[in-house]
Order: sequence, then C-alpha cells, then structure tokens
Amino acid sequence: MNQPRLRLPYLPPRIEGLAALASNLWWSWSPDARNVFRRVDEPLWHLTKHNPLALLRRVDPARLAACATDPGFLALYDRVMDTARRALGSPDTWFHRHHPELARPVAYFCAEFGLHNSVPIYSGGLGILAGDHLKTASDLGLPLVGVGLFYTKGYFDQQLRIDGWQEDSDVRFDVDTTPLERVQDPGGEPFLTVVNTFGRPVHVGAWRMQVGRVPVYLLDTSLEQNDPADRDLSAKLYAGGPDMRLRQEWILGVGGVRVLRAAGVEPAAWHANEGHAAFMLIERLRELVVGGRPFAEAWAEVRARSIFTTHTPVPAGHDRFDVDQVLACAGPVWEELGITPEQFVAIGGHPEDDHPTYHMTATAIRLSARVNGVAQKHGEVSREIWRPMWPGLEADQVPIGAVTNGVHLPTWMSGHMRHLLDRHLGEGWLERRDEPSFWDAVLSVDDHELWNLHTEMKLSLFTFIREDARRRWTERWKEAAHVVGAGTLLSPGALTIGFARRFATYKRASLLFSDFDRLHDLLVNPWRPVQIVFAGKAHPEDQPGKEVLQEVYTFTRDPRLEGRVAFIEDYEMHLAHRLVQGVDLWLNVPRVPLEACGTSGMKAALNAVPQLSTLDGWWAEGYMGMNGWAIPTPLPEEPADEVDAGRLYDLLEDQVVPLYYKRDARGLPIEWLQRMKHALRHAGQHFTSRRMVQDYVRGYYAPAMRGETPASAPPT
Repeated sequence: MNQPRLRLPYLPPRIEGLAALASNLWWSWSPDARNVFRRVDEPLWHLTKHNPLALLRRVDPARLAACATDPGFLALYDRVMDTARRALGSPDTWFHRHHPELARPVAYFCAEFGLHNSVPIYSGGLGILAGDHLKTASDLGLPLVGVGLFYTKGYFDQQLRIDGWQEDSDVRFDVDTTPLERVQDPGGEPFLTVVNTFGRPVHVGAWRMQVGRVPVYLLDTSLEQNDPADRDLSAKLYAGGPDMRLRQEWILGVGGVRVLRAAGVEPAAWHANEGHAAFMLIERLRELVVGGRPFAEAWAEVRARSIFTTHTPVPAGHDRFDVDQVLACAGPVWEELGITPEQFVAIGGHPEDDHPTYHMTATAIRLSARVNGVAQKHGEVSREIWRPMWPGLEADQVPIGAVTNGVHLPTWMSGHMRHLLDRHLGEGWLERRDEPSFWDAVLSVDDHELWNLHTEMKLSLFTFIREDARRRWTERWKEAAHVVGAGTLLSPGALTIGFARRFATYKRASLLFSDFDRLHDLLVNPWRPVQIVFAGKAHPEDQPGKEVLQEVYTFTRDPRLEGRVAFIEDYEMHLAHRLVQGVDLWLNVPRVPLEACGTSGMKAALNAVPQLSTLDGWWAEGYMGMNGWAIPTPLPEEPADEVDAGRLYDLLEDQVVPLYYKRDARGLPIEWLQRMKHALRHAGQHFTSRRMVQDYVRGYYAPAMRGETPASAPPT
C-alpha cells in the first residue's frame, strides 16, 4: 500500500502501517482489518462509528505504544498487512485471468458513491450500489476508476420533529477523518481543469479516494479561483432545484472527463451510471470532433465504448431540463461540435415530450451502444418505456438489456455470519463461492448455531437502538414520546419486521397501516407479538414523501400499539448494517412495476433474513418459494393498494407469524430456519455484486473496451 499524506498524530514505527491501512477503504470489507482497529480501542471504535482515521486521531498515544509491544496485536497486524499487500497488489486476479489483453480502465461516472458512513456523499440505493460496484471491481482486479462529486455538505442529516415532520440540516464532517487526498496539478495549483458554464469559467479540483485497487476522483468547485456563486456547485447532493442540478451534472460530465485527462487516466470504456452523468458523453464527442474526427465517426466511436445503466422507471428519476437553460449552461459547445443549437438540443430530445426539454436519459441512450436496466423485470419495463426512441420496433426488439444488481458480500454479511460459515464451510470459503453447487452446503448449517447467531445479532440491534435513543435524548430530544418512538420499548422476543429505504410514495411505507384494526391485532397479540422498525429519508423536495414519513411516525406514538412501531432517525450505512443483520423479516412493498431493483432485501438475505415483498424488482426473479414470501400482483383493473394491503395482512396472519412462533421441543423455529437458510443460499448464489460485475464484464465492459460495435442507435 502507498503511504498516504499523514493527517494523523505520531504512530509508533512498529505499527505505522496503520496510517496507510486506514487511508484505503479496503479495510472496511476486511474482517481482520476491522478487528485491528477495534482492538486499538474498542469503545472509541464504536463511538467513531467504525472510522479508523477518527479513531487514530483521538486514541490515547499510550494505548498506541502498548499496541506496538503487544504480541497478540502485532501478530494480527502483521497478518492484515500481508493480506492487504496481496489483495491490493497481486497480478493474479479474476479479470486478468479472463482478459489479460485488456489493461486500460473503465471510467465509472456516478452522482453519488456510498462506500462508508465516514464519507457521507450518498443518499441511498444508487450510491450504495455504486460503492458495492467499486469494491467488487477491486476484488476482481477489474481496472476501473470512479468519478463523482465531492459534496462538502453531504446529502442531509435527518431530524424529526415531535409531530414527525422531517427537518433537514447540512452534514458536518471533517475531511481529515475521511480517506480523501486533494489532487494538485504539476504546478501545485488546487484545480486540474476549467469548465465554462453559463458564460463564465469554473475551476474544478479533485480529491482522490482509494477503494482497494480502485481510485475515485471526486470533483470540487469550492476553490478561491471561482466566483463565490460557483464555489458551492458541488456542496450538496441533489439540492438547489433544476438549475443547480444542471450545473452539477455539467461539472460532473465535462469536468470529470477533463480531470481524468489531467490525471493521465486514459479509459478504454466509459460507464454512465444513471443519466446524471450523460454530459460525459457529450464532452468525449466534443474532444474527438475538435481533434479532427468527422462528427458521424466521433459519434460512432463514443457509442461503441459507452455503457449506460438506467436505475428507475419513475419519471421523477429522469432529469430533464429547460432547453434555454441547457443552451445557456453548455453554450457554445455546439460550435465545437460543428452542429447547430437545434441539433445539439435534439441529442437530448424525447419524441413524446409535450414541450421541448433536454432529457438526460435520452442523451445517454443515444450515445451509448450498451444500455441496461438493473433487474430482469426492470429491463422489460425499460424497453417498453423507451420504445418510442426506436420508431417501428416492438418493445421486445428494443436493445436495452438487464444486469440484475447485487450487493457486496464482504460489506453486508455480518462478521458473525462469516465466522459461522467458516466453521461449517471451511476457512477460505469465499474463494469457492463461484462454484455452482457451493451454496447448497448452507442448507446443512446447524439449526441451533444459526438461531443463536441470529438472536445475538437481534440483541445487538436493540442495544444499538437504545444507545442511539439515549444519545439523541441527551443531545436534542425534549419529550419522552421521541424516546418511545425510537424503539426503546421493542422486545427481543417478538417477531421484528424491518422496513428501511427512501420514503418515496411508490414504496408505500404506510401500506401496513391501511387497516388499523388488523395491524393492531397482529402487533399486540400477547402470545405472538409483532413489531416493526422503520428507517429512511424523504428527499428534501419531496413533500408527499415527507407526508408518508410523518404518517408512519405518528403510529410510533400511538399507545394502542404499545410501542411496537419504531422509527430510527437519520438512516445511513452504519444503521443499515445493523438493521439488515438484526431483524427477523425484511419488508418491501413497492407498487408494481415501479421498483427497479430494491437491493436492501439482498443485504438482509445474506444475513439469513427472509423477505416479504411484492413481485417487483429483484424479487420478481429472486423469489423461489422457500426464501421468503411474495404478494401476488393485482390484476390491472383491481385497486392495487387495497388488494396488496389485504394480501399483506393475509400472509402475515396466516403464514408468517404462525411459522415464526412454531417451535420444536428445543424452542427452535425449525421451519422458519429453513426459510432463513434458503434466503442465504439463494442470495449467495445469484444476488451478489461479484456476479453482477462479472456480468458487466462479459456482456458490456469487455466488448466496449475492445471498441466493438453493437446495436444501432435510436435516431436523433
């Protein structure tokens, strides 16, 4: 590992490698590396929310000196440093074995990256998926470089008023406790490139973060060289309305390409992860034309080497901007392209728009030869949605494929679960996980051990919930109702359902409350109690989403429900780990067919937690009977919300709750444990990011890296 620019106090020479280890996020998915930092100072490790840089800055120097002479600590430290050198430097990787001729990287552009809670530049599923993608690229040895924006004020911290209304505040974090290092140009300037937008130059700097083998460049406009009005362009994620979003996406796309050039990175293929990054394609087109390539030839070259992934069928998730605003932002780039302003606007035109707008998804589709959705069902829905861009084609002929998302197993499977599998499957089982029948062995895991492990993780979740409530009561809360609503009355023995995701209306967080009497009877049954833990944020501009959140929160304060409904504030990765590992059942009830994938259920399944869901997103292909429960899809003429709610109650009353409380003579829920094992087995076989990135390499990256020309483009 390269030695980082130190932002840490003195470390004893014998363990000075901790600085480099803490500065590469590889530690976050290495159990032994995490254990090294935990053993430095376990209470401080938990207080810093597992942030090794914050830990090393705050730990007592005497404790570090003691670690440097502790034989047990040093043995673990040496083993971790040796593992890190091999994991980050060995040329023998999956990608090299399959594609030794491909060395130049894939550039992966995304508006957000969820890598660790210490780097709060993500809002939810898209960012977490991007983070898992990067980690997996490192594991596989795929040459990849990430490009995003450095949000100095993050997304937002969530605080709920006593009436349940969400209030948003800026995230505050110290860059010295993040694994970020500013990239300077050869002359020592803090900016690497200049991007013209709205008639003035914007200087763009970058911070580099190392994610295993994968570097990530995060663009920053908070520079003295910039007009004060432009310094906050990269300050907050998804904030400021359409005008700010347009500027941010122009900086991301155009600035991102130019920063890579300035850093000496020459990608062989380019992946736009969602339409936010579509201007990256325009900039590459401009480069080629300015370099002397005819427009049509440049267009074909950009398409051949570009991949575009769309992540939602919901219209609000597809950015479109006023044409005049785009022309003011981008002008006069069309002159360099050798086309008219009208022709430039047509690149982002949608054939069914009522009035002219510039559509980022349409831009990305036109300029990417390889386009995919993020689940098989989402691929079908996307082909239907975007069929108008290919006049004359039937939906099944539209060249939009699908790569079903997956989640990064080393990040989301608990360390306790990995230790259990070590005992039953043998040390080094992760190296055998690609074998077709490997995961079948999970079905033979000892029932008693699995249940004891799950009980331990559940107790750990409840301890976390109580301590989080204690902290918030000390710092901010003034009314006891807040403490009750935060889950302090939850019982470890009750069936616990988890629901944690973005509070968008189509995800229907309030569906469970459609029939209060039926829900009441489920929750407060003295023989078979049920409880529900909610978490999630509504977008700051999403008033209906905030109203759903408020509706859910009011039930946490209803004494008739005896404190069996909880809402945990400020959902982020640290809390997400606890929830997917500690609840008994994962609930996901999106309105079909609006869920693109829904990866939270995969994370729960990797911890042997079954899911109950509508047949949408990944569950449409992931449900196989024994790994959870499925709500049948209503007929088109049926009222979807009403029918789905009734079927949800039926499943809980007739199947889920009775099965959970059905125990053998040893007190074990044997049939429930079978569901747990099948959930783990099926997720491990089919829904990890390892399989996902391998699919991208085979069907998308390798052909694009070779510049192969696939399907025809939609007309402009």
